Amino acid sequence: MEWNKIEALLERYFEGLTTLEEEQTLKTFFQGTNVPPHLESYRSLFGYFAQAKQERMTPPIQLKSRRNVFIGWLVAASVVVMLGIGFMTWNSPSDAPQALAQTELGTYDTPEEAYAATQEALAMVSGHLNTGIESMGYLKEYENSKNQIFKQ
Repeated sequence: MEWNKIEALLERYFEGLTTLEEEQTLKTFFQGTNVPPHLESYRSLFGYFAQAKQERMTPPIQLKSRRNVFIGWLVAASVVVMLGIGFMTWNSPSDAPQALAQTELGTYDTPEEAYAATQEALAMVSGHLNTGIESMGYLKEYENSKNQIFKQ
């Protein structure tokens, strides 16, 4: 084959204008032994295509999923919780319902007793509320001092 025809095909190849038959002609020419020295640099290009065509990919490596590990931890945690509940149930006193029935539930026999208990509870709440209000007095004093310093 004439070298100028190969050079013309190379020009068309690099411009993207060649047909499949013309590309096959170039591949077979550069795989042969009769390649001129000034076109020798293109031999490796077309030789690469032949070599790459025969390469095969290995199957991908299967990685262990993190989801399986997460599910394992969930199962282990649920087993620990169930064992804890079972242990607490096993060691609880068997007379717990009777003890609950015997405790005082806040019922009074006479209205006077209920009134006295209510007064005691309200006095306790009032005492705690007054303690909180006294603490607010300190905050008011702090606010006044801050306003004097920053002149607002």
